[in-house]
Amino acid sequence: MLTPVGAGLPAKIANDNAGRLTLRGVLRFFAGKSNRRTAAPTWIAFIVLLSVTGTAHAFDLQQLSDQLAKPSVIHGNFTQEKHLRALPQPLVSKGTFVLAKDHGLLWLLKTPLQQDYRISAQGIARRDATGWQLLPNKSAGAEQNRLFLAVLQGDSSGLQRDFELQLQGEAKQWKLTLTPRSLLLKQVFTQINIDGGDLVQSIELLETQGDSTLLRMQDSHADLPLTEAEQHDFAQ
Repeated sequence: MLTPVGAGLPAKIANDNAGRLTLRGVLRFFAGKSNRRTAAPTWIAFIVLLSVTGTAHAFDLQQLSDQLAKPSVIHGNFTQEKHLRALPQPLVSKGTFVLAKDHGLLWLLKTPLQQDYRISAQGIARRDATGWQLLPNKSAGAEQNRLFLAVLQGDSSGLQRDFELQLQGEAKQWKLTLTPRSLLLKQVFTQINIDGGDLVQSIELLETQGDSTLLRMQDSHADLPLTEAEQHDFAQ
């Protein structure tokens, strides 16, 4: 296995042991499971943003999907806590993010290390001194990236196959619970909890071995377009 790069991005995301990126590998990467020393970006948060469907309720899953699909661009800060059974204190990482419906995601880690990541239709890229470098990707990984972006852009077929979805609350204060449906995902997660209002506010991933990841999306807002620098980052 390749050594981790940046701030805990496992080499698994680029070359999942045998050069294959499976859904399990992606979700374990989101939870930081592959690297116990640092907290990895939790992009499952963004997958969940637009991937909810279901039957009608007072405030139902389709309404939530429509509500979260409205913003073209979301800016915000994030704080991620990785709680490990072997450590008395959580591993904390902080940074900013830019979610652009037509482009992808910029995930800009500030602490404990500075490292920028981008996920788009082309795959996962990391910024170095010479610019954005696309991480090696096999066909299975390309399919997972395609699925991720399809869900991100409002394709509601993404998570129904793999999760049971339960929604509680109303448009301004809701909670979505994801329970793994497949045996593969049940080996990784017991439950995923997402809380929000107009936008997603927090995501909690509970793992089968007792570890957990809590991602707080802070100061998120959808009132600003992409800056020139952000447009350049997505265009490279």
